[in-house]
Amino acid sequence: MPLASFISQFWQDQLVAHDRQGLFLVLAGFIASFAFIRMSTRLMRSPRVPWWPGSVVSEGGLHVHHLTFGICFMVAFGALGFALFDESPWFEICATLFGIGAGLTIDEFALWVYLDDVYWSREGRSSIDAAVIAVAAMLLALVGTNPFDVDTTTAADTIVSLVLSAVLLAVVLVCCAKQRLLHAAVGLFVLPVAIYGASRIGKPGSPFARRFYGKRKPVKQAKAEDRFRADRRTERLKEAFRDAVGGTPTDVYEENLAEREVAGHEAAER
Repeated sequence: MPLASFISQFWQDQLVAHDRQGLFLVLAGFIASFAFIRMSTRLMRSPRVPWWPGSVVSEGGLHVHHLTFGICFMVAFGALGFALFDESPWFEICATLFGIGAGLTIDEFALWVYLDDVYWSREGRSSIDAAVIAVAAMLLALVGTNPFDVDTTTAADTIVSLVLSAVLLAVVLVCCAKQRLLHAAVGLFVLPVAIYGASRIGKPGSPFARRFYGKRKPVKQAKAEDRFRADRRTERLKEAFRDAVGGTPTDVYEENLAEREVAGHEAAER
């Protein structure tokens, strides 16, 4: 079959030939597990799907978050993957299971940052951002982009490569300080993206803004607050994407649910 032939050729020529099959399977497992667990949690809180299994809760009432299973998967199959590096298909199986564990863990990224159950709060939206950044970084690595490819042909080439690597790290760190994390992740592989992110205004609550804006430069602080207003078109698009992927925060969800119930009662009365 043409499809089977294409998949086989892609696997051999694009992945195995470049030793990228492990990363590809990590990425595939990551996307699959993140998509499944996010769908599962959204169904779990929906009153329309009461039959969907709920959270894992112990007899004592302890809620076992799915990042716990994700961490266990990453530790177990990450270690096994190193041990079985040259043994197929065990290495590929470990890579896939490691990716599944990473997807489960990143889905609750906000919980291990805030050390609180903020899954459905606005702070919990950072899990969606973290997943997008992780996928972008893995995709760039998968296509063969190497941010620290040092040319050692001559001493001059080595020095130039090391200087460029230092510049890359510097602008990536500036992006992180400005909380432009997607620019930082992509820029780690593509230098112009990092330079662009580092040259742009930082987010108003970022470490960079706290150090260099605020009372020192109130005009810059005002510009940052205006640039990242929630009603700006770019911010609305980001929120719409987060809603589509991760679901709405609890306050918005409950408000929408109440509106639908009112609309349903009005329709029934007619």
